[in-house]
Parts: sequence; C-alpha cells; structure tokens
Amino acid sequence: MTVVPSVSAVVPTRDRPELLRVAVQAILDQDYPGPVEVVVVYDQSEPDRSVEALSGPDRRVRVIRNERTPGLAGARNTGILAATGELIAFCDDDDEWLPGKLRAQVDALEGVYGAEFVSCGIRVTYDGHTVDRVLERDRVPLPALLRDRLTELHPSTFLIRAAALRDGFGLVDEEIPGSYAEDYEFLLRAARSAPLINVTTPYVLVRWHKRSYFAQRWETISDALQWLLDRYPEFAGEPAGQARVTGQIAFARAASGDRKGALSWAGRTLRSNPREPRAYLALAVAGRVLGADTVLRTLHKRGRGI
Repeated sequence: MTVVPSVSAVVPTRDRPELLRVAVQAILDQDYPGPVEVVVVYDQSEPDRSVEALSGPDRRVRVIRNERTPGLAGARNTGILAATGELIAFCDDDDEWLPGKLRAQVDALEGVYGAEFVSCGIRVTYDGHTVDRVLERDRVPLPALLRDRLTELHPSTFLIRAAALRDGFGLVDEEIPGSYAEDYEFLLRAARSAPLINVTTPYVLVRWHKRSYFAQRWETISDALQWLLDRYPEFAGEPAGQARVTGQIAFARAASGDRKGALSWAGRTLRSNPREPRAYLALAVAGRVLGADTVLRTLHKRGRGI
C-alpha cells in the first residue's frame, strides 16, 4: 500500500464565522486518502472552539490563537509552527477548496523530484460575477514572478513541504507593513529556492468582496510595496515588473488623496515602462477623472485587481 503524506491546512480567521465554517468543511470533505488536520488560527478575535466539532475520522480540527505578530503573517506562522503534517497548505477563511484540489496537488508535488511548493488555478467570484483564473504553465521560476504577480497563484492554493518552511526558505515574513503582499513576498522567496509547481485547474473558489481588510488601507499598501522593492533588488533587472509595482504604489497614493505622491510614482513608472496601465489609472484617479472604487469594482468583476 502506498503511504501518502499527512497534510495540515492553516486557516487564519478574524470575525467571519459563517464563511470560516464553509472553508473548514470544504477542506475536511476533500477526497484525499491521507490524514488531514485543519489548524484554525484566530487573529485579534476571540477563538470559537465549537469549530473543532467538525472533526471526523482522519480529519482533525484544532483551534488556536495567534501568539505572534498581529495580522495575517503572524497568524499563518502560528499555524505553521503548530501543524503536524508533512505538507502544509494555506486557506483564507473566506475561500473554499473545490473537490479534488488536495489529491491533484499532492500528486503533482510528489511527481517532481526536489519540488517544495505547488499551487493551482482559482475561480474568482465578485458581486455576482465568476471568472476562472488559471496559469497555463506547470513551472513558475523567479523571473516570471518578478515580471508579473501572477494573481492565479493565490495563497489559498499554496501547498508546501513543512521542511521547506521550517528549515528551507522559511516562514511568512512578519515585517511587511500590515502583512500586505505577504503572499507575493512568500512566492518570490520560495521561487528563489526552487521553481514552483502549478496545477492548471481551478481548484479553489476565491471570494472577493468589500469586507476585505485591505480594501481601503491605501497607506499600508503603499508602504508594503515600497518595502518589497527595497527587499528584492532583482526587480531592477525586470523593468516591466518594477513598473508594475511602482504603478501600484502610484495608484495607492492617488486613492489615498496624495496627489503629489501619485504624480511622482506615476512618473517613475512611466520612465521604466511607458506602457504600464497602472500609471495612467493612477493619474486618472489623482486628477479625479475616475474614482478608485470604480476602477477596483470594474477590475474585480473581471477577476482582476490593480
């Protein structure tokens, strides 16, 4: 009989009890033949241990409190360090694993010698619209991630070898301002260690909604992205990728009402890549031609972000 690795799913949560139970149940319902545990990490909110009652044979739910840095990064790391599985998966409390996700990803990971990390496609739902986002490649090297965030690589799709997290490329970085873009930084660091494996099927339902804790935190977004540029000098070798990030900063400055900052960052963006659309969107928002919320709503309906 083939021995399959045990899996721990880390689910940070904060004030979303109904969605949390849907997320946990979808993990427990996976047809994966090995043991699965769900580690629910309550961040800046009171733990609800009744979720543990969802446990079943070879399916255990544990509830713990985030004892590290408040925020998503600290909550994920709390769960990683408490997990017992050989493989560790992430799932946000407002997302949902679709049938077959875990089995397909473990098969893909085990099928590539030296692989440490596997992702999959997503199905994005926002305001009544649903769009599949699938990256049509089965390997993702670091240069590809520098050029493009590759939104298809969503944290709720991540499945990683526990040894790589604890003794390899490391835990989620807790120094990023507000934990914003911690998933992107994590991808960059993982890709530095080994190319990422990707399953070209949408196996996770991702809910975008106005309750996102980053929906209006423009100052934090701007600070985090500047931190990212400082941390990864490799962006200098990928002008289009660098312009993408500086364009996001320009948009965040415009959305926060900092017209001068928006113009400065938009200018920097256009000098790197005159074709970067985020610079023009930032200028439109700074000039009050468009509203930031209008731009985001339009993009989200297409399964995209800024």
